[in-house]
Amino acid sequence: MNWIEIAGYLASALVLATFCMKTMIPLRAAAICSNVAFIVYGFYEELYPVLMLHAILLPLNTWRALQMLRLIRRVEAAAKGDLSVDWLRPFMKEAHLKAGEILFSRGDHADRLYMIIQGDVYLEQIDHTLRPGDLFGETGLFAADHTRTQTARARTDVELLWISEAELAQICFQNPGIAFYFLKLTTNRLLANAARAAASAAPEARREAAAL
Repeated sequence: MNWIEIAGYLASALVLATFCMKTMIPLRAAAICSNVAFIVYGFYEELYPVLMLHAILLPLNTWRALQMLRLIRRVEAAAKGDLSVDWLRPFMKEAHLKAGEILFSRGDHADRLYMIIQGDVYLEQIDHTLRPGDLFGETGLFAADHTRTQTARARTDVELLWISEAELAQICFQNPGIAFYFLKLTTNRLLANAARAAASAAPEARREAAAL
C-alpha cells in the first residue's frame, strides 16, 4: 500500500468520523481534513470528479468553520456581560414598516425575533419605545404558548432585521452557549418591564391614597 492509497483511506475514515460527531466545530474540522486528503488522492489518482468536488467543498467548509468560531467568540463575550447582538445580524433578514403600521398585536402567535436598524417601535401595553439596536420579540418566542405579550407599532418608518424561530433554534442547537445570551436578555427585559410597571403604578397609588 503506497501513501496515495493511505490518503484515500484516511479521507474516507474522516468522512465516516463526521457522521459520529455531535457538535459543529469538530465536524467542520474533520470535513476540512477529509477535503484535503481527497484532493491529494484525487489529484494523484487522476480522479477528477472527486478532485473538483472537494476543491469546492474545502473553501465552503473553511468559511463555515470561521463563521462558527466568530459566533462562539461573540457568545462567550455576551456570557461575560457584553449584550451586543451584532453577531446575529448575518443570520437575519430585512423588513420594513411604515409609520403607524402594526408589526404584531398582543395575543398573536410569536414566530420571529426582531432587531431595529432604523426608526422607533412603540410597545403599547407597557408604554415603552424601542430604539435602533434594540432586540425584541424574544419573550413571546420563548414562551410555552408562543403568544405575543405586547402590541408593537411603528412610530416612524422602521427598518428591521428578523430571524425565524426555526433558524434561531438551529443556531442555538449548534452552539448551546447562545441560549445563555438569550437567558440574560430575557431576564433583563422582564426586570426592566417590571420596573416600568411599578413606576407607572406608583403615581396612581398616590392619587388613590390622597383621595381617601
